[in-house]
Parts: sequence; C-alpha cells; structure tokens
Amino acid sequence: MCGIVGILGRHEVAPVILEALRRLEYRGYDSAGIATVNTGQLDRRRAVGKLVNLSDLLVHQPLVGKSGIGHTRWATHGAATVANAHPHRAGPVAVVHNGIIENHRALRAELAADGYEQTSETDTETVVLLTRRFLDAGMAPVQAAMATLARLEGAFALAFLFEGQDDLIVAARRGSPLAIGHGEGEMFVGSDAIALAPLTDRITYLEEGDSVVLTRTGAVIRDAAGAVVTRTVARIEMDAARVEKAGYRHFMAKEIAEQPRVLAGALEHYLGDAGLALPEGLDFTGVDRLTLVACGTAHYACAVARYWFERLAGIPCEVDIASEFRYRDPVLSPRGMAIFVSQSGETADTLAALRHVRGAVGAVVGVVNVPTSSIAREADIVLPIHAGPEIGVASTKAFTAQLLVLALMALRAADQRGRLDAAGLERHLADLRGVPGLVNAALALDAEVAEIAQHVAEAQDVLFLGRGPLFPLALEGALKLKEISYIHAEGYAAGELKHGPIALVDSHVPVVVIAPHDDLFAKTMSNMQEVMARGAQVVLFTDAAGVAEAGPGVWRTLTLPTAGWLAAPIVHAVPAQLLAYHTAVAKGTDVDQPRNLAKSVTVE
Repeated sequence: MCGIVGILGRHEVAPVILEALRRLEYRGYDSAGIATVNTGQLDRRRAVGKLVNLSDLLVHQPLVGKSGIGHTRWATHGAATVANAHPHRAGPVAVVHNGIIENHRALRAELAADGYEQTSETDTETVVLLTRRFLDAGMAPVQAAMATLARLEGAFALAFLFEGQDDLIVAARRGSPLAIGHGEGEMFVGSDAIALAPLTDRITYLEEGDSVVLTRTGAVIRDAAGAVVTRTVARIEMDAARVEKAGYRHFMAKEIAEQPRVLAGALEHYLGDAGLALPEGLDFTGVDRLTLVACGTAHYACAVARYWFERLAGIPCEVDIASEFRYRDPVLSPRGMAIFVSQSGETADTLAALRHVRGAVGAVVGVVNVPTSSIAREADIVLPIHAGPEIGVASTKAFTAQLLVLALMALRAADQRGRLDAAGLERHLADLRGVPGLVNAALALDAEVAEIAQHVAEAQDVLFLGRGPLFPLALEGALKLKEISYIHAEGYAAGELKHGPIALVDSHVPVVVIAPHDDLFAKTMSNMQEVMARGAQVVLFTDAAGVAEAGPGVWRTLTLPTAGWLAAPIVHAVPAQLLAYHTAVAKGTDVDQPRNLAKSVTVE
C-alpha cells in the first residue's frame, strides 16, 4: 500500500526521496508527492499517476531543501487527484500517511465547526488540520503532533514536517509498519527497509504504538504509554541487485526465474545433515487442531497445506481468510496451533487475526518472507521462507517458498506424531530435495506457455480446474491471471463443474486443467472430458504418465516433470505463473503494478 519516506539530510533531499519512492513502487500507488523545508519555508509538489509525472514536475518546478517527506498513495478515501495526493498541508505543517483514520468523519465535523475546512476527500487531511489547530492554539510542533496522535483512531503510519523546522520529523505507527534509518549526520524514516537500503544499513523497526522525534543527531522513541524507550538498531543486508530487474523485462519474470535458487536456499536452511532443521519450539505432539490464516495467494498456500497436514500428520486443520477470521467468532483450543502466512509480514488483516488468537491457542507461528516484520516479531515461532525481496505485485517465488516451508512443517508434524517412519520421512524429504531441479525443468516450458498465452489473451473468461492439493492451485492460477491480465478467471474443484460452472463452458472459454498423474487423475480426466464435450479448448498441465492416459481432443498439453505428492503443487504452480505473465504481456497490461492493486495490504 502507500509508501512513506522522510529524510533529514546533508544534501538536497528531493531527488533522494524520489529515488526512494521508486523503490516503493511495488507497494502499488496512484499518485505521489514530496514536501521539503528550505531555509524554514515549507513547500510541496504532487502529481497523479506514475512517479515519472512527479519527476517531470520537479524538473519544471524544482523543490529545494535538505529536509523532506515523500509519499506514494494508494487511494482509500477519494479518487486519484492532485487534491487528494500526499503530502497534505495545512499552513505550517505537512503530513504523509499510510492507513485509515477511522474517526475522520467526527474529526472533520469538529474541525469544520472551528473553521478548519477540508479541501480534499481524504481521511488524512483531518490529521494535518488537527495538527494546525493545535499549533494555532500555541503548541510547539512536537507537542502538536503528539496531541494529534492522541485523537486518532484506526491503523496508520504518519510522518509530520513543519515549517521553520529544518531539523525535525515526527513519525508514528499504529498498525502500519514504519522503520527508522540511522546515518552519519542524517536520519531517515520509511515504510520498509527496501526504501532505505541505499541510504543506510542501520535500521530500527518501530513497535506497535511507537512515536519518534527525529533530528539529525538521532531518534527519541516513545512507546504507546508515552515512555521513552530504546529499540534495537539492526544491521540489514540488502543486496541492491535483488531489487533491480537484472535484465528482465519485468520484476515478475525475474522472480519466476529465481524460484529454483530460492527453493534451494530454503531447503539448505531447513534441511541439515541430520534431516529437518526447523525451530526446536515447533512442537505438534499435543496439538489437537491447526488454524491456518492468510490472505490472497498466501491463503491458497494454506489451502494446499491443509491436505498435507491432515493426510500426513492426522491433525484437523482449518483454513481461514484473515479478513473474515475474527468476525465469525472462531472456536479456538488451548491445545491448538495457529499459523499465519504472509509475504510481507505486515498484512493488516492477518496481523489483526494473530492478535485475536494470542492467549487462546497454545502456539502462534508466523511463516513470513520478512523476518523483521510485525508478524515475525509478534509470533511465538517464526519460519522465514527466504525468498528475498519480491517486488512484483503478483506473488510468485514467495508462493512456492511458502508451499515448501509448509510442506516441511507438515513432515515435522507427521514425524513428531509417529505417523511416518524413518524411511517414509526420508522418501518425502527426497521428494522435496528434488524440487529446485523440477522447477527448473518446468521453467523450460516458457516458450510453449507464451504461445498458449497468445490465444488465452483473446478470451473474456477462463476456468481453472484441479482436485485435491491441486484444487487450491487452480484458485491461485485464476487469481494470477485476473490480477495482471484483467481477464475474468475462476478456479474450481473439478468435481464441482456439474454443480453450476459448466453452464459457462463453450468454445470461447479456455479451461486450464491441472492434473499430475496421482490417485485423483482418472476422476479429473472425467471432468475434463465433460468440458471438452461442450467445445471447451483445454490446456492440460500434467506429467508424462498423464499425457499417456489423457486421450485425444486436448487442445494443448504441457508435459511437466514427474513429481511426488508433496512436490507436485509447487512444480505445477510454475506454468500457471508463466501463463498469467505471458497473457498480461500479450495484452499490454502493467505486469508489475496492475491497476488498483498493492503489494503489501496494510489497511483493512
């Protein structure tokens, strides 16, 4: 979602802030802006659309100053217009904001009654107007910012910049992530470490409810109770090359291609010479129920893992969409384990669900890509997926890495509960050790998939079918396609066709069937024949044994490498990713930053 950058620097900050905002483009945005203080004077520039528009504006209307804040906005309140773009300003104060101010209507009415009228449609403008009112009442800038924070309800990250204050930024987080960067005679604030990586390798992550007063000499942090606290300064190792395209046309293409290396790295981390090397505290022995909670692609990874946990470990398993979890009043067990899966580790709904179960279950586990994230810090046990920075909005390498880590967890559970003997465990581990090579072989189908995508790009509707652990993969394949190509796509359990979806099938609806040759293959083939009988052009993802038994009439078949039961969903994810990618390229859509979407969803 929205990206925040603030700099108290030694040089002109507008170009540096603009470059930092470019590193936050992956979060999704529809407008951008920068405000600076120069010789005490506050000024700003804002533009709608891509950052190039703001860059062009700065050429014609330069913005000078060595102190500044910048923002990329993903609209929550009000359309993408210059008036709604950040930073918002009211007289001597400017503010950038990520999140939602839930009591903005009450504040707006209160402010209007005092003569402070809004000029935008946003909830954020109430923050800057409220601060101005406190300043007009005689408060000093820091005091006014703190008084404003005390009046706000909701989830947010905020940064305040004041006229006449060349050496001051006030920032705060409640629900949305915020990091402080430490330089030599400089200080920085940003939504995440990626934005700050070229500027410093020393990062402090604010905790929930923290506020901070930044000057060039350092940071004074206060907790939610107002007490001055010390937060850890961590050194980050952010290889800048990992957030560049490295010769690929799109980040998504690069991240798809990185999967063999990513998966090999995760295996190296979690599979030692003595077998599974998961955290010692990860104990499934007495667990009576698993609850897996996530959003979007991560939710589909959880849905695949449910098959693994129940079949291998014999543990009852529920999978919940995080945005619905708290509102159905879930029944939790003190002997239960709750697993929260999130690429960013900052997904607002998932984080709220984690906080909801704390104290009601025996253990809270986070499966995340960012080991310094809020979910990682608040979980009892953390399993990083080691995918590295994922910039493309449509998740690819994070999804397959999540699947791999969840598969290893399921094997740990089966082993601890006596459901697998040593030979069975080693057989499954050998299956997973082969995954990087199998994924590499699947990537070799790229040219074939690109050819199929030329046809799919002409469709208005596409169906994806699968059974067992491949049913959630059908959902994920459909999600990928609709996310970046804007083609309506739906995933279904193959056996559900006759209960409604088959009414959609005709010669204009491509049907992607995901069917490795497993114990459900024959049933899936029966469903495939049903759609072929109604004229559908079928694209079949299967292996050599599946090709031999599929029979005639399939429009296009992709022959994937043969994979075991645990590995098959990971391997078959690759052609689904490639199909979405090449279809989007064929349609000319914005692959890495599809319309209306954000990488990290940090508001409910």
